[in-house]
Amino acid sequence: MQYLNKINICNIQVDRYSFDRVVELITNHVVEKKTPQYVVTPNAQHIVTLQSDARFREIYRQAFLAVPDGVPLLWAAKLFNTPLSGRVNGTDLFERLCQISTQKGLKVFMLGGRPQAADKAAQVLKARHPNLNIVGTYCPPYGFESDPTELQQINSAVAAAAPDILFVGLGSPKQEYWIYENYLKLGVPMSIGIGVSFELVAGVVQRAPKLMQKTGLEWLFRLFAEPRRLWKRYLLGNAAFILLVLKQKLAIPNPSINLSRPEV
Repeated sequence: MQYLNKINICNIQVDRYSFDRVVELITNHVVEKKTPQYVVTPNAQHIVTLQSDARFREIYRQAFLAVPDGVPLLWAAKLFNTPLSGRVNGTDLFERLCQISTQKGLKVFMLGGRPQAADKAAQVLKARHPNLNIVGTYCPPYGFESDPTELQQINSAVAAAAPDILFVGLGSPKQEYWIYENYLKLGVPMSIGIGVSFELVAGVVQRAPKLMQKTGLEWLFRLFAEPRRLWKRYLLGNAAFILLVLKQKLAIPNPSINLSRPEV
């Protein structure tokens, strides 16, 4: 099934908005202080995981936006003759929204990342935008999701800071699980899962050269940088994604997944 301004990539509905339009939609929602919402940033690995994870699919179904973070999604969309309007990279989105937050007087909170990564990213962004109002950073310990005390501490820290935008870098699908469980009770206008973006902005993890980003080879750069941690995700995950795309192109039936949601 196809929905207005969305395309179907392996039974997952992805928004076709351009990067600038996504930024505009998020900013308008936050400025108007509407009901709490969240944004997901699908890439090839997300698409693979979504095929077998019903909870993850439900989180996607209710998202404010599902924006194409990975270049392979652009290739797949073009193969299906339903092209996207371009990549909406999570790190670029994070940086642009921080810039706009400075202009609009919005408050941001940075949750997750490796130890001190969010603090270092905050320093970098404050150097660029001295008036950026970062109201908090928090790096939960490993295994926090199974610790009720730690979960309460996280919620208390975010609630006390009362940000307008909450950036969550806990890795996927952990960050999406956490956002979905907490976004309504916290009342933050917009929560966004951004993966390893704190590390990239802070320089803790080196980002791929622009040419590799544009040509869809950022995954290869990261694989060489952290082979032990990422080989399974990229080598096996990318192969699984290619098979899913070929199935859709060849119209090989897959179980129907209902991901309809209201338009924004």
